[in-house]
Amino acid sequence: MRTLTLLILVLALLAFLFAAGAARADNCSIDLKVGDSMKFDQRTVSVSSTCKSITIHLAHQGQMPAQSMGHNVVITSTDAFQSVANDGLKAGLSGNYVPPNDKRVIASTKIIGGGEKTTSSFAGSLLKPGAAYTFFCSAPGHSSVMRGQLLVE
Repeated sequence: MRTLTLLILVLALLAFLFAAGAARADNCSIDLKVGDSMKFDQRTVSVSSTCKSITIHLAHQGQMPAQSMGHNVVITSTDAFQSVANDGLKAGLSGNYVPPNDKRVIASTKIIGGGEKTTSSFAGSLLKPGAAYTFFCSAPGHSSVMRGQLLVE
């Protein structure tokens, strides 16, 4: 009887660990919210290294238009983020403040204003486990405070 109870507990633990691993393997989405301030709702996000495709979901829950408090998400290697943010200013609002055809940019969304949502997808193979990645808003003046770390697990 005691052996049967122990066996059931071990099987339950294995089922729990398997389910946790399966949930982690499905982490192929980056969900961020912003508002009428220069702040993402998260400072760290993570995705699985097994993702074939990763989708960024950005929701602007504020009311201000893109021209005055627009936000986007740009993903680069951490060492490139500042230069990409600086170069993005030349692209302007019409270019979503992202340098066109810039190989340093892994992914980006369009600039959105209050009440809007946007989605963008990119190949998971562009991210390597253990590498340092930064996500940020490239609107003028935003990247200095509106940035976070992307972890690949």
